Amino acid sequence: MAERVAVVTDSTAYLPDGVAASLGIRVVPLRVSIGARTATDGVDVTAVDVATALRAKVSVTTSRPAPAQFATTYQECLDAGATRVVSVHLAAALSGTWESAALAAQDFGHGVVRVVDSRSTAMALGFAVIAAAQRASEGASAAQVQGAATETVDRTRTLFYVDSLEYLRRGGRIGTAAALLATSLSVKPLLQMVEGRIVALEKVRTSTKAIARLVQLTAGYAGDGPVDGAVHHLAAAMRAEQVATALRAAIPQLGELYIAELGPVVGAHLGPGVIGTVVVRR
Repeated sequence: MAERVAVVTDSTAYLPDGVAASLGIRVVPLRVSIGARTATDGVDVTAVDVATALRAKVSVTTSRPAPAQFATTYQECLDAGATRVVSVHLAAALSGTWESAALAAQDFGHGVVRVVDSRSTAMALGFAVIAAAQRASEGASAAQVQGAATETVDRTRTLFYVDSLEYLRRGGRIGTAAALLATSLSVKPLLQMVEGRIVALEKVRTSTKAIARLVQLTAGYAGDGPVDGAVHHLAAAMRAEQVATALRAAIPQLGELYIAELGPVVGAHLGPGVIGTVVVRR
């Protein structure tokens, strides 16, 4: 019997509007706590809420979905006619979300649910999820759908600029040694995702030079071949548009280029002013 594969992800994929619905992707949300209020990522809390709270030095924390949430979603997929599920999630090194999904997968038969670590987040995760869902819609097997996700991860690079490393340090997402990069207020850090971990890439003297260098490095990775990309930001829409314009000029075979504000969960750890770029080679 041919397999029917459902694709599941979490809310940090920040898929473009309408993509999840059009490709039948199920999204399990993380949770965000702002002060005493706890809300659902992408449902009843916005990136603006998070940016406002961070600037006001209000506590913002995030939490993974419970395994039961994933188990319920997987069962709903199977009840709707799927025979297998491929669940693709943000980096296990950054969050317990992958672990929750993997624990839930154990409630089902061997190989019924396959859980993939994207080793990243935002549209670096999103591109992998889209690739998986497109293969699933073509009638591919669970192994092929999983392969589409992991191969996309291997062709993807994520770089980003932050105004301050304080939010990453506070959330434990970057080590104290790396945070020392920004001991001087005049130093602006460029970071990258490496195997699911946030690591320092370069330090640049001003934000203007840092953004220019971000564009240069992103274009360098893209090379001359066909690529798709994304520009993410938190409370920096104008800067994101400028980066997108520069990338369109610098990358000869740039196809899709999404511009999207980071959602509450990822935004909480990177802080207002962040600019991120994602490039996936086709």
